[in-house]
Parts: sequence; C-alpha cells; structure tokens
Amino acid sequence: MSNCIVIIPTYNEIENIEAIIRKVLSLPHPFDVLIVDDGSPDGTALKVKELQGTFADRLYLQERRGKLGLGTAYIHGFRWALARGYEYIFEMDADFSHNPEDLVRLYLACREEGNDMAIGSRYIKGVNVVNWPMGRVLMSYFAGHYVRFITGMPIMDPTAGFVCYHRRVLETLQLDRIRFVGYAFQIEMKFDTWKYGFRLTEVPIIFTDRTKGESKMSPGIFKEAVLGVISLKIGSFFKRYIPESTPAPASLPSLASKPVLE
Repeated sequence: MSNCIVIIPTYNEIENIEAIIRKVLSLPHPFDVLIVDDGSPDGTALKVKELQGTFADRLYLQERRGKLGLGTAYIHGFRWALARGYEYIFEMDADFSHNPEDLVRLYLACREEGNDMAIGSRYIKGVNVVNWPMGRVLMSYFAGHYVRFITGMPIMDPTAGFVCYHRRVLETLQLDRIRFVGYAFQIEMKFDTWKYGFRLTEVPIIFTDRTKGESKMSPGIFKEAVLGVISLKIGSFFKRYIPESTPAPASLPSLASKPVLE
C-alpha cells in the first residue's frame, strides 16, 4: 500500500473520472485514489467500480446519498484515510483543473522539505490561471487579499483546493468542528492549520479551468466564503489552538518551533 492517497470528491464527473484516475495511478510515485461520490446520477460511481477491477488495492470508492457538499466529502475522505494509516493525504479536483503531475511536487514539499501542508498555489508567482473569465480571475485574486487582511494568514491562495496534508495535521484539527462546505471550507482548513502552528508552504501551479462537465461554483458558495472569513476570525479569539493529542515523538520537530510559512 502507498503512503499517499488522493481524495477526489465527485458529482456528475462521468466525462472526467476515468481519465483522471488513470493519470494519477500512472504517476512514477505511487498514489492511491479515493473517490467520494455524492450519488452522481450520471454513472460516475459505476465507472469507478468498473475501474476497480483494473486497479485493485489502489482505487477506492465511498458513496454517499445526495449532494452533501465539498467540505463534508473531504472530511469523510480524511477520516477514511486516517483510519487506514496513510501518511500523506491530498485534495484534488476531478476535472483536470489541477495537473495530476503536480501531486509529486506537493508530496516532495512535505516529505523532503519538512512541511506539514503544501498548497498548490495559483497566485504565489503572479496569476497562473488558464481559461477563466477575467471577472472570475479578479474575484478569486482579490478574495485572497480579503482573506489575508481579515485573518492575518500569510497565504496567497487561501481558497486553493489542491493540497497535501501530513496526517498529523488532520489528526490535530478537530474535523467534527469544521463548519463550512464550499470555498470557506478550504479557507477554514488552512486557517486552523496555521493557527495550530504547523509549517505551510505554497507550491506554484498552473490552474486550468475544466473543459468537460459543469462547474459546481455558485453565488451561495462565494457568499459563504465572504461571511465565513469574518466568522473564522471572530471565532479564533475564543478557541485554544492546543493539540489535544499527546506530544509528537522526539524524532519529529516541535510544532511550536516551526516557522509558519516559507
């Protein structure tokens, strides 16, 4: 079994699912894949089951009833992966907006460079977005400035959904208390990771908008992010960011002594 698993939430991704699975599983570094499907009526889960015959012990499927939201899909996947002992746990979209080859770069940023979270960033080196309308690029870019202003979190792409976590991050965060499901979920996960004193880094990527299937973005998701950031900041004044688990072994760096961001 690999020590890395890529969690891909799906809803109506029949046009992309086979290609993304085959690409991830063909990478030179071994990654396992977990699909969390929210009852896609287009047959996405059925296609995954078919591919499991080809990729036994590397491709997994969790089916949920109904469209329950991106954040809850990832939380479900995190718990599944932690229970099975994976050390590096990834978030990635199914639509090739995230280049699967960049998974290796995120992995190395954690495994070789000692980071606890590696973020595939669209904005760490300029604006690296392809095929988005200018209005959406500007909305996303300035959303990052807004998040940094409100929270003080020094991350250029806080809404990024292409992330590698070391398992100790997910073991420390109180996953049952993560509140948000859309863009705000991505912000909340990074904010809590930062507040707990883990080491974060951003890895520059090129984000390419989907060419197949339909976007899941909606005004409600954007509104949640705008209001959620204020809620996160206010809530942080009343939350103690002290891990409830036992201290890390002596062979691991102390969380308190780690720099926040490279």
